[in-house]
Amino acid sequence: MIIEVLTLFPEMFPGPLAAGVTGRGLASGLVTLRVLNLRDYTHDRHRQVDDVPYGGGAGMVLKPEPIFEAVRARAGKGPVILLTPQGELLNQRLVRELASHDDLYLICGRYEGVDERVAAHLVDREISIGDYVLTGGELPAMVLIDAVSRLVAGVLGSEESPKDESFDQHLLEYPHYTRPAEFEGHPVPEVLRSGHHAEIERWRRAQAAERTRRRRPDLLDHRG
Repeated sequence: MIIEVLTLFPEMFPGPLAAGVTGRGLASGLVTLRVLNLRDYTHDRHRQVDDVPYGGGAGMVLKPEPIFEAVRARAGKGPVILLTPQGELLNQRLVRELASHDDLYLICGRYEGVDERVAAHLVDREISIGDYVLTGGELPAMVLIDAVSRLVAGVLGSEESPKDESFDQHLLEYPHYTRPAEFEGHPVPEVLRSGHHAEIERWRRAQAAERTRRRRPDLLDHRG
């Protein structure tokens, strides 16, 4: 998969993406990250990418011209995504959908926002990572890249790894335990040490359902 990122701060990348599973995916070439500087698509002496908003108000707005030029220069055909608090909420269903593409193009907003003509006439979708405001779209882009990259075939090393994770089947993931069998008086559930795979599977399904009911009952409303 090829992921292109358009940003005012290319020095932020790869940042934490260079570590762990995502870093291995980048190092192996299974995921290619191309970071583009928005100022490279300006043509004035000051490399201006923002201007005051029409109608007045605080802050600056990213201009449409360099963003349109940058996106139109891309080679890929996958979705063009604007990271913005106003977008649809990123969830595992959406992550899986995005991971099915060969390439993605991410636009990182800054300042008071991006000229509305970018959202209305250039991007395929707007995505948010939560109902809060950050200083820019770079951190949300990293979250999206990390979530998508781990679903690219071969990145996790095992095709079984993504199965039964939280939010699959609208359930949170079941509890996990490892050695020692007892720690400070708290034992690992006996069923997990029984070696009885059918019983273990039943226990895990029940635990996932109960954990979801207690912590995220809203997810159960979407199961149909």
